[in-house]
Amino acid sequence: MEEKNYTEDLNASNSENCSEPEEALDKNVRLMSPTRMVVRRFFRSKLSIAGLVMIVSLFLFCWIGPLVYNVWGQAESDTTGKIEYTQHAVTYEKNGKTYTFYQVVEVEKSLNTLAKPDGDHPLGTDKSARDVLVRLMYGGRISLTVSFLAVFITTFFGIIFGGVAGYFGGAVDNIIMRLCDILICLPGFPILLIVGTLIDAAGIDLKFKIYYLMAFLTLISWPGTARLVRGQILSLREQEYMVAAEAMGYSTTRKIFKHLIPNVVPQLIVAMTLSLGSMILYEASLSYLGLGAPEEYAAWGTMINIVAEDQNILQNYFNVWGPPGICIILAVLGFNFVGDGLRDALDPKMRR
Repeated sequence: MEEKNYTEDLNASNSENCSEPEEALDKNVRLMSPTRMVVRRFFRSKLSIAGLVMIVSLFLFCWIGPLVYNVWGQAESDTTGKIEYTQHAVTYEKNGKTYTFYQVVEVEKSLNTLAKPDGDHPLGTDKSARDVLVRLMYGGRISLTVSFLAVFITTFFGIIFGGVAGYFGGAVDNIIMRLCDILICLPGFPILLIVGTLIDAAGIDLKFKIYYLMAFLTLISWPGTARLVRGQILSLREQEYMVAAEAMGYSTTRKIFKHLIPNVVPQLIVAMTLSLGSMILYEASLSYLGLGAPEEYAAWGTMINIVAEDQNILQNYFNVWGPPGICIILAVLGFNFVGDGLRDALDPKMRR
């Protein structure tokens, strides 16, 4: 009897001691939301942080920089070189009287071309005496804006066509996918060269030329996004929540854009960030080939193009063409690093 009571007291004490840590654990443990888990995994990657720093720095440099470094406009030349004037006496007679006046004429004006970096021009000047640092800031606005617009428009078309093809299937899917196959087979650069020639012949303002070319590029670049969306929707439309939505009588538009597309957004975000680097390279290549913004509207590719045929500048003036090339590299690397970080952070299998 005493042994039985001793055993019961021991078991009771053990159960009380075990319950205390469980209760304390329940009080201290907090469930982490999926968004917080993604952010936490993203910022654990050093490359992701490096890419984010690159992108933020470039945006601050291009949009805030001109407000701080407000010296010369992007199209103005530095005329701090030597300027001399001379007077010409002009004499004429009228009504028997002689009149003489003096005309001031500028005889020499030297521009501060290809100046070395100094206090007035931290990156020097180009062959037209324009400040390289200012052109670099304004050029980044054009390059980044055009690339972002192109990626967003491409994603929009990809969501529309990919969502419709994946949901309906059948003949609709076949027609859209065959259209995607045709567009994928088209050679991008040769067609853009032809379109650029047609724009020149149409007399369209050259400062909008790069926007027309990138808009045309988006019309032939959406099939990749459409295929991504279609593949995801083909696997999602058989899920239980879609069966419930069908039973509740939801409209097709609501089922596609409220229940299916939001579940594809993580993959789309990754694809968009990776596509931004490609679009920046496209814009730089078009500008380098002379199809981009005019020389006075300093896109990064244009800044490299205007010195590409001058061996003297290429060999002796790295400060003129080197900075835009470095900015292009940083932008592409930054977006690729962020895209890789988002891909790993959004992957549910990634636990480290």
